[in-house]
Amino acid sequence: MNTDQTATKVKRESKNKIRVEFKRTSLLKRLRIKYLSVFFLQKVIFVIFRLVLLVGVSYVVLFPFFAKITGSIMSPEDFIDSTVKMVPRAPTLNTYNAIIIENDYYKALTSTAVLSMLCAVSQMFICTLVGYGFSKFKFKGSNFMFMLVIFTMIVPHQTLQFSMFMRFRYFDFLNIYETIRRIMGVTVMKDLKINFINSYWPLALMSLSGLAFKNGLYIYIMRQFFKGVPDELEEAAYVDGGGVFRTFFTIILPNSIPMMVTIFLFAFTWQWTDEFYVNLFTTDTGPYLLPKIVKIPRTLTQSQAAIAASTMYQSAIRNTCGLLIIAPLIVVYLVGQRFLIQGIERTGVTG
Repeated sequence: MNTDQTATKVKRESKNKIRVEFKRTSLLKRLRIKYLSVFFLQKVIFVIFRLVLLVGVSYVVLFPFFAKITGSIMSPEDFIDSTVKMVPRAPTLNTYNAIIIENDYYKALTSTAVLSMLCAVSQMFICTLVGYGFSKFKFKGSNFMFMLVIFTMIVPHQTLQFSMFMRFRYFDFLNIYETIRRIMGVTVMKDLKINFINSYWPLALMSLSGLAFKNGLYIYIMRQFFKGVPDELEEAAYVDGGGVFRTFFTIILPNSIPMMVTIFLFAFTWQWTDEFYVNLFTTDTGPYLLPKIVKIPRTLTQSQAAIAASTMYQSAIRNTCGLLIIAPLIVVYLVGQRFLIQGIERTGVTG
């Protein structure tokens, strides 16, 4: 028997002896040894501190939502009643009914779902393809191009809003119409420029070209993910006769589903709650999207109680509009929660 085995046997016998002696002692002494010790006191203090910290953070995060939910079911009389604080005295769903009916909630929900799905799917595939190219292929100028991708995450969108608006208001692909106009020397071609305002085309084209909202972040995330994919998988596919695109679609994409779903959820969520591009590319006559339902229904401001509590009541109505906007996102998150967690866990894996 070697030294390690002897030491293990002695240690095991010592533990058994201590356990037997502990069981032979009286109950009062065992309780005193177990609970009246510095280790137990430190453990209790840590548990209490952790509980207080979690309760405090949860209160800070959840209290605004709780206040908005309780305010959404309050009647106008509750807002002018000084005895009502958080729990409504006369709960009602009139606010929800008025917003859904008068503000055309279902119409806005359908339009926003179509637009968000279109943009999210486009961004998911484009950012996956671009991120794969940056991570696995070395070409001249790749670092400079990736620096430009990072630069898109830094430049404020307000800096480019006028140029983007004019580009899509007078859309001229590769300046074809302008070139023909100059060659032919006529001004009629100016009228042939396409007006994409009040349509899905601006956001769709930006998504398909990798220039949409947060696309720089998505490309960076996919690049970091693909750097953790072993090169041996691609080399084995190349040996078997697979080309670059066949390897990408048959080997890489199936292994990237959790990360792609994560990108899809991010893109879908940000497009769903986007107001900047929606207000930039659409007007009142354009597609009716969810940000446009944030307005006061006419029937809710006609009673005397509503007039008396106008400021607080109108604020509660707008908060209710916000709750109706984010409610579908909760369902989307619950459906894709497992993929989202897997994607976040695998994002930081680098080769």
